[in-house]
Amino acid sequence: MEDNSGLDRRDALKKLLAVGAAVPLTGACARPPQAQDALMSLTPRQLAGQRVIFSYSGLHVPSSLLRQIRAGQAAGVIFFGGNISSEAQIASVIRQLRQAQRQSPVASPLLLMTDQEGGLVRRLPGAPVLSAKQIGASGNPAAAASQAGTAAGKNLAGVGMNVNLAPVLDVYYKSGNFIDQYQRSYSSEAPVVSSCGQAFITAQQQTGVAATAKHFPGLGSATKSQNTDTGPVTLHVSLSGLRNKDEVPYLAAIAAGVKLVMASWAVYPALDPASPAGLSSAVIQGELRGRLGYQGVTITDAIGAGALSAFGSSGQRAMLAAQAGMDLVLCSARDPAEGQSVVTALAGALDSGQLDSGTFNAAVQRVTALRCSL
Repeated sequence: MEDNSGLDRRDALKKLLAVGAAVPLTGACARPPQAQDALMSLTPRQLAGQRVIFSYSGLHVPSSLLRQIRAGQAAGVIFFGGNISSEAQIASVIRQLRQAQRQSPVASPLLLMTDQEGGLVRRLPGAPVLSAKQIGASGNPAAAASQAGTAAGKNLAGVGMNVNLAPVLDVYYKSGNFIDQYQRSYSSEAPVVSSCGQAFITAQQQTGVAATAKHFPGLGSATKSQNTDTGPVTLHVSLSGLRNKDEVPYLAAIAAGVKLVMASWAVYPALDPASPAGLSSAVIQGELRGRLGYQGVTITDAIGAGALSAFGSSGQRAMLAAQAGMDLVLCSARDPAEGQSVVTALAGALDSGQLDSGTFNAAVQRVTALRCSL
């Protein structure tokens, strides 16, 4: 059973947030050709900002981040446990961020996200209480996953967030390995992960909160010490292994209409021997979009990850990710300066022609469509 305590309080907070959200925005979520016209009016820095998720440290939003948002140079914000002291506090922060966005030339609402997987990985107090592994081992995994998805969505929506960086679709290979040690995987069996992931996604997105399937094409084979946050990781899984096990849950997630997919920072030699998945066109354009037919928004894992140590600055990494087909760059160093450096790099690459303007605008349009759907 999920813990529903506090949901009435969250409903009240949500109503307060809705008052602010109801203020009309000039050209908000316009439909083509108006949307295309609005896009054409943005500067390169504003266009670049539509592809960057910012972060900050502490309980108060830095003035530099508010300025970035007012300037129309941010797509959203990710929240961590250190940003949250209570539901009322984070709801107040979100009202402040929304107010800044209303002063922006960009009409679509911010993407306001966190990792609320369940179990040990929760940034907000409350649901979902069960871990993915507990759900997968329950008597009716799909029903438990659906209940968790609904509860997660209500929890996030109650404080004004609209994106959950969950569920994890990694199919773990060995007990106690990287993804299993914190009970983040539903199962070692792909069909169980598929059914649970699909149920969680469907239920959560019915609450108005977008789901994120991660970490494509899969971290289930990573050993306990293979952590892309801290250093490079290469996963020697055969192509048939990837396609018949690791990637299977993504077919179910795509069928469920998952709105975001997060790519892994591991290298998969069976797909691309040189580049981490999120920097690889073969993985993102070839495998995810081409073979699996995914048409939604792609998002990187943390651009400051240790796995990318050989790929230059955050700005250089972001440019490589954009070239590979990643729509959103996640800047989670808890410092707005990281996001600002990425905006500068992407804008410069767009201006110089290093990044194709048509491809760049298509990514912005996907992100804008997501923002307008929430």
